[in-house]
Amino acid sequence: MFKASPLALAVFLTTVLPLVSADRTWPADSVPAPKTGNFDDLVIDGRQAEVFQHGVRPEWGYKQPQQDTFVVVHPKADRKNAPLYVVLHSAGHDVMSCLKCTRTVGNHDIYRSPDDFYALYVDCRANKGDWWWGGMHVGDAGLTQRNSGSDLSPVEKRVMDSIQWTMAKYGIDANRVYLCGNSMGGSGTLGIGLRHGDVFAAIKANVPAGIEHASHRMGFPPQSLPETVKLPDPPVAIDYSAQNDNWSKGHERFVKAMNDRKYALYFYWGPFGHANNHAAIEKVNDLINTFDWLSIKKNEAYPVFANATGNGTLPWPDDLKSKSAGHINAFFRWKNLTDAKGRLEMSLFLATPATVKTTFEIPKEASADVSLRRIQNTHFAPGQAFKWTFGSAHGEGKADASGLVTIPGLKVTAEATTLLISQ
Repeated sequence: MFKASPLALAVFLTTVLPLVSADRTWPADSVPAPKTGNFDDLVIDGRQAEVFQHGVRPEWGYKQPQQDTFVVVHPKADRKNAPLYVVLHSAGHDVMSCLKCTRTVGNHDIYRSPDDFYALYVDCRANKGDWWWGGMHVGDAGLTQRNSGSDLSPVEKRVMDSIQWTMAKYGIDANRVYLCGNSMGGSGTLGIGLRHGDVFAAIKANVPAGIEHASHRMGFPPQSLPETVKLPDPPVAIDYSAQNDNWSKGHERFVKAMNDRKYALYFYWGPFGHANNHAAIEKVNDLINTFDWLSIKKNEAYPVFANATGNGTLPWPDDLKSKSAGHINAFFRWKNLTDAKGRLEMSLFLATPATVKTTFEIPKEASADVSLRRIQNTHFAPGQAFKWTFGSAHGEGKADASGLVTIPGLKVTAEATTLLISQ
């Protein structure tokens, strides 16, 4: 997207005004949003925008009536089975000001959706008590107490229902739904996104304002999940945070929990503060946009790289004044080859200077424990034996108590090597 000139903006305002709509099927009490105030100049780089307002559903569990607004932005060109880009705004915004940020490159860049995607922008500003993303920070003791545990809050249920409604209404590709957010919305991205791997292919959090929300909803230590809560394989997660940002405290616990649970995490850090301008952040850590998270599909297997060599040393919790930038798992890549009953083939390799432009030194080799999630056509029972080959290496193993397959200590290089798993 680009920053429109006054003349171009005037043309947009007279020719591409948003279509303000209501759908009577769901939300059931939806009413047309007014063509006044914040709505009358909502222009998203020539893309059609629809604004929806509605009340609440009883099953969300709100204790008092609420009014919600969400906005759906269309792709620039009509397309069927399009992906969906879901945005959670920061505490300093509401849904409309969040959208207006997308007009200007450098202004909360994570809010800007690709032109060929549908985009859903939801709101948490209007409803009292909906400060759930960011409200789980260690400094917000009252909100932490109210929002603790594994149960979803009303706003989380509202957001997930809004996503499902949008997917049905616009014929979204169910395997390409992505969640992202900044600050408070980054915390919500981790907290909602990790919990709903049955919906999101991948998630990306820009300087999330706290990791407590995710820790509670996922049962990360010192929390735990009730035995009745069974979580699907989570989406691949991308997180970039700054050690000189007070909101980032606790990331050492989050990174450890993701590694120990064998959840896929690409994590980048550096002393860039609570920033939202990608160009500014990339001057400190130029890796934040090098992983193509929007190419991941929910109906494809993916590898998790745990205990990998070549990762940086986290500055949390004792080196917050560090001027260094670093990463976890930044250069691991993969390609699915075969996912058939009783047989999975996946190519593993490292990025190279030809594919990733960075000031970091790209290793020629890195070892990691590789686990395989979202396998589509082969189910491994707890303790079931499997065989594996990886280049000239080979061996046998057993699935863990959840049926997860892990091969320890694989040496991955820039040369694509096929990992074969068979029953």
